[in-house]
This record gives sequence, structure tokens and C-alpha cells, in this order.
Amino acid sequence: MSEAQEAAATEPATLRTLFRDRPFGFYIANRVVQTIAMSVQTATITWQVYEITGSALPLAAVGVIRFIPAFILSFVGGAVADTRDRRWVLGLSQIPPILISLLLWWSTLVQADTLTLIYVTSAVLGMAGAFEGPARQSLLPQVVPRPWFQRAVTVGTTIQQLARILGPSAAGFLIYALGVAPAYLAHVALAVAGLVLLAGIALRERSPRRSGGISLVMVLEGLAYVWNSPAVLGAIALDLFAVIFASAEALLPIYANDILGVGAQGYGLLNSARGVGAFAASAVLTALPPIVATGRTMVLTVAVFGLATAAFGLSPWFPLSLLFYGISGAADQVSVVMRQSIIQLSTPDELRGRVNSVYSVSIGASGQLGAVESGLVSTWTNPVFAVVSGGVGCVLSLVVIVRLLPQLWRHQTGPTPTAGTEKA
Repeated sequence: MSEAQEAAATEPATLRTLFRDRPFGFYIANRVVQTIAMSVQTATITWQVYEITGSALPLAAVGVIRFIPAFILSFVGGAVADTRDRRWVLGLSQIPPILISLLLWWSTLVQADTLTLIYVTSAVLGMAGAFEGPARQSLLPQVVPRPWFQRAVTVGTTIQQLARILGPSAAGFLIYALGVAPAYLAHVALAVAGLVLLAGIALRERSPRRSGGISLVMVLEGLAYVWNSPAVLGAIALDLFAVIFASAEALLPIYANDILGVGAQGYGLLNSARGVGAFAASAVLTALPPIVATGRTMVLTVAVFGLATAAFGLSPWFPLSLLFYGISGAADQVSVVMRQSIIQLSTPDELRGRVNSVYSVSIGASGQLGAVESGLVSTWTNPVFAVVSGGVGCVLSLVVIVRLLPQLWRHQTGPTPTAGTEKA
């Protein structure tokens, strides 16, 4: 870097600084393209499963089959991210999805597509994701200077939200206009473009890598670090229980049809409301100076998330439901940025992959368990009670976690790592 660039790297980044930075530009372009690619592939597989079976149960089975190998291998994936160049790990983890899309394209053309084939390929996608997740989450702190990180996370998650909206929409258009097989080829083209962009990412810091093979002791070091770092443990636990209790996403079709009476069009607006709220929160965070009191901010926004979810559950009026669901999305977005700041900046780079593997498992488990919790409570009682009790449960779990791990509330993200001071 030039002297001017080095000086700029010691100050919080503006949007102009971020987008003029070449390594970050390649990083964010790769993330957008790969997110759209993954969304296209997932949406196409989901559509094809429903075409084959005409049932909702196999759709849930695909998610579970993909999650199980990801859960088992994530800890190994984290260790690999800590011993190899994370860009190479990311690149190699994209090869299986490309080959799977080519296989599903061919099987669709020759009408050999079966549910068994999709189940097997979904398991392979879960294995690849176990290596992709820790490597991707651990890469950004090597790409941008520490003072830039919080704003970089905000920009990255905002653009990723938009990409997640664009991906399924693109898949739907492709399937409608051309069919399932061309949608798989679109994923291949996007994934290859993502690999080209990945090759352009330069690292500002190259941390020393541990030599030798991967051992059980090495894998367990990530778990031990999380357990002995109260702020990191608290951030992961808080996200886990918040999503398990206060996730209303699985019950949105019931709310749209049976409670609010707004049908499929209203269902689409409800889904969009959360994204709009998240985008608005990101815009505010981008305009503000980086937040130092990351722990306190995360706790408060998770409380808002739980309360907004409960209010959404109680609302009988569609516009008010849209407002509360949008607020929950905004609160969740701020929480995501704070959580990333706490986890990534409190963790030494040589452990970041393994710590992120714990985080990745938590994200996957919370999504699966949250859907199960919503469905079971709704079946045993009713949808309104399921959503309202989930919001209340989120707030109660927050109180318990803060009481057990008060270091989370006190955590601040400053110019130097705080991992050593959190244990005091």
C-alpha cells in the first residue's frame, strides 16, 4: 500500500474508501455472485423436488439431509481454514456444487432425475458448505484493516441480502422461461464467475499457518476458545436461542392466509418486509460512525427483535404486521453486524476458522430447530401462541445469558483485540 493508503487504513472507512479498495471490491463482488449462484441452485432444487413429489415433506427432508453432514464436518472445515489459504479453501469448496449442477442438468435432460439423486447430491452440498462457511467468514478480517471491519460487514451483509432476494427471483424466471435444466446451467456460469473474482482477492495480512496435519486436539481448540471467551460464547448463544424461539418465518403462510387474510400477495409482502427493515438498518449503520459498545448494542437489538416478533404475532391488522415484521428484520440486521464484530475481532486469526465453524454450526442448528419449534408449538396450541411465546422466550433467554455471561453486555470493540480482557 502507498503511504496515503496506509494512513487511511488506520481510520474508519467511508463508503467511498471501501468501494475504491481493490481487495474489498473483489471480495464483495465474489460474495454477491456466489450468493446469487447458491440461491439459484437451492431454489431450483427445491422446485424440482416439489415437481417430482408434489409434497412439502420431502422439501423439509432436503434441508435436514444437507444440514447433517454440514454439522458433522464443520469443525474439520474450520481447522482446514486455519491451516490453508482461505481463498483456496473457498475455491475448492465451490467445485462440488458446480459438478452437482452439471449432474442434475444432465439427469433432468434425460429424465433420470429422481428424489434419491437429489438427496445424495444435497448431502454432498452440505459437505462442501462445511468447508465454505468457516473459510468465507474468516477471510474478511484479512482483506480489510481492523478499523474498516464493522462498516465492511454492514456493506457486505446489505449487499448479500439483496443478492438473496435476486437469486430466487432469477431462478423462478429461468424455470418459468426456459425450464429446470437451464437454471442449473445458470448456477454453473455464476459459480465459475465467482471463482474468477475470488482469484482477484489480495490479502492485507497473511497470518502464520500451523504446519502438519489436522488432529482432534486442533479441532477442539476452537471449541475451547469459544467456551473460555465469554463475549464470543454469549454472542453465539444469544443468536442461537433468539432464532430458535423467535423465528416466525415458518408460520408466515398461515398468518397470510388464515390470520391476516391477505393471501399469496400479502405473503410476498411479509417476506419482503423483513428484507426492507434489514436494508434500512444497514443504511443507518453505514451512515453512523462504527459502534464501540458492540455487546450492549447486540443485547438491546436482540431484545427489540424478540419484542417485535411478539407484537407481530398479536397484530390483527396487516399494515401493522408489516411494520412489526420489518422492525424485527432491522433489529436482526444490527445484531448480525454486532455479532460479527464481536466474534471476528475478538478471535486471533490462527483460530478464526475453527471459531467460525462453531458459529456456522450454531446458525444451521438454530434455523432447523427454530422451524421445528414453531411447527410443534403451533400444532399443540395455535400459530398466534407459537409466535408470541417465541418472542417472549427470546427475551427471557436473553436475560439468562446476560446474567450468566455479563462480559457480553460489557464488551467493546476497540482498536485492539479484547479477547484477553474478556476473561477477567
